[in-house]
Amino acid sequence: MSMNPKSVIMISYFFPPEGNAAVYRPLRFLTELVRKGWCATVVTCEPYQYERYDPKLLSQVPEDTKIIRVKGQDPWRAFLTWRGVREERKIAGLSPQEARQIVAGHHALWRSKLREAVRIAEAWVYRPDIAMSWIRPAVAQIQEVCRRSKPNVIWATIGPLSAGVAAYRASVVTGIPYVLDFRDPWGLEYYQEEVRRPNWARKVDRRIMCRMFERAQAVVFLFESIAECYVREFPEALERKKVHIIPNGFEGEVETFVHVTGTRCKVLYAGTMNSYRYDTLLEGLVQLKRKDPERAKQLRLLFVGEGLRELADRAAYLDILDLVEISPSVSHVEIRRLQQEAHALLVLGRTSGRKGHELVAGAKLFGYLQAGRPIIGIVPGDETRRILVQVGNSMIADADSPTQVMAVFERVIDAWSKKTLESLVPNRAACEAYSSSRQISALIAALDGALPQKVLTEESALLPQSLQSELVP
Repeated sequence: MSMNPKSVIMISYFFPPEGNAAVYRPLRFLTELVRKGWCATVVTCEPYQYERYDPKLLSQVPEDTKIIRVKGQDPWRAFLTWRGVREERKIAGLSPQEARQIVAGHHALWRSKLREAVRIAEAWVYRPDIAMSWIRPAVAQIQEVCRRSKPNVIWATIGPLSAGVAAYRASVVTGIPYVLDFRDPWGLEYYQEEVRRPNWARKVDRRIMCRMFERAQAVVFLFESIAECYVREFPEALERKKVHIIPNGFEGEVETFVHVTGTRCKVLYAGTMNSYRYDTLLEGLVQLKRKDPERAKQLRLLFVGEGLRELADRAAYLDILDLVEISPSVSHVEIRRLQQEAHALLVLGRTSGRKGHELVAGAKLFGYLQAGRPIIGIVPGDETRRILVQVGNSMIADADSPTQVMAVFERVIDAWSKKTLESLVPNRAACEAYSSSRQISALIAALDGALPQKVLTEESALLPQSLQSELVP
């Protein structure tokens, strides 16, 4: 380590012991930066409730990393958290049938209209997002850190967008440059809370983002397609020479394939299901069961995560529960174990009703690339499909075609029974490009204020179909 190591303040709203998907990118790069000799201070949120509590992740935080936890005062969110915990405890004490009746009552028309009215009110009040109350105390903490020891740069990982606003405001006060790292397409009306906002609020938010882009030393996006959308949406504020492309990835090496024994071909889906499309997946399983019941009996799909209740109910209605197993979310360590025990891994695409749904690829995909196992992709023409093709994965079905879904599962079952699953594993060398150890040089270039390794051009990226009418001049 050098005598005067560089230092960074990392603003990450989500951080261990939070265990949701937003945690792993900043945690990976924090680890790599420390290995490269950087000193880091993390400013993060102390939430009213963790989405996916995983205290084991704290062991992965590098030693000597200072973590400052900031709690915004928000009575409304505190009330919602209390109410949600009360409901969870109430349902936990009921029988499965009673629990389904309670949940069904929550979907009554009057309740749905009331929830939508509340969401609209939140979209008007909370700007730039629901984490608004966290900005001011976060900026105060960053100022204090800068007063004691002047860092080289501030790095904000987004979302929520509030993290970027905190970086901008802290930079204005302290003069420290900052880098924005967009994990998600905030500001492009991908999220429902953005769509619900009135025009005046959207204009205000746009001005905020323009100021953020103008002052930023660099802006990092996951893919060229999403970067191109931002450049065209904010042409007066975001310069192409500031844009750096760093996809999501994984920490460590790609695992070696090992054929796992078992009486059934086990396919694992790990993570939330709330925004993902699964209707054609289930229809494909129905077709498989009708066409070849004996072959279908050899298949077992394990879903582990949140938002799976409706999938379970739909699977019961379609009479395919003998093919499907549902489990609640587990720790990251347990997910890694389940991946090693699975014969194949399943990834889905986002629902097509979302504007810009083609721009995203679930974080689970990159963990799958590390696992060294066959990957089944039931996806539209999105970034997930592009990456699967790039790494030589052939197990792809169109999200609109149950027939293709059935055919993919037939291939997997046949390869499992013949012990030839290794032939379906993605190309190892192509997957290794997504290791954080390969990506860290690009992030350091952004933090140092250097030019990107490749300058974004209009010809290098295709705009998604759902945004072309708005972004094509």
